[in-house]
Amino acid sequence: MNKVSIIIPVFNEKDTLELLLEKVERANFSGLQKEIILVDDFSTDGTRDILKRLEHKYMVFFHDKNQGKGAAIRTAVKHASGDIVVIQDADLEYLPDDYDKLLPLIINNQADVVYGSRFKNQNNSKNFILKNKLANLFLTMLTNLLYGAEITDMETCYKAFKSEFIRGINIKSNRFDFEPEITAKILKKKAKLVEVPISYNGRGHQEGKKINWKDGVHAILTLIKFRFQD
Repeated sequence: MNKVSIIIPVFNEKDTLELLLEKVERANFSGLQKEIILVDDFSTDGTRDILKRLEHKYMVFFHDKNQGKGAAIRTAVKHASGDIVVIQDADLEYLPDDYDKLLPLIINNQADVVYGSRFKNQNNSKNFILKNKLANLFLTMLTNLLYGAEITDMETCYKAFKSEFIRGINIKSNRFDFEPEITAKILKKKAKLVEVPISYNGRGHQEGKKINWKDGVHAILTLIKFRFQD
């Protein structure tokens, strides 16, 4: 394996985007070349202006209307040329320093997919907003019940894939229901999925968090839907 593609869906993150990219640049990529792909999902806060300045440095794509995180990931995956694909949110809830925990497991063929689990790191307990933590735990429990799995963090952003694996999955979800859909399809394919503990610093809606209770309902329906269909 020679290259890792870091795909970053972006929507209204002008306050965090450039600092996040600095952290991505400084991260340890386990000896792999890196390819950074950003997809702007029709931001309206000035984020697009930042990305236009960075087009010479990164691979940048712009949606002409807001479609959601899943749609942005789908766009990025089409253009990813790395042997490994890692998903990175554009906020600062997750630390790129943790790439070095995810990548070696795929490089050494110990996993097809690696999830960075926030709940496997006890130091994160104080960094969750309680209602978000409870929602995440419930959705993970439902995932395990429906799919006979034993994962600890279904909704985590940090997911790393062998590139041929994620390209082989037809992603249909446009919004935050990407997370339950991709997890459902990974589990149904009997992929070798491994979790590693990662750092996490949760933010609230006043700080720009976009997921809400409606997305939680959609996640439940998505888990049930893909249990019985592809």
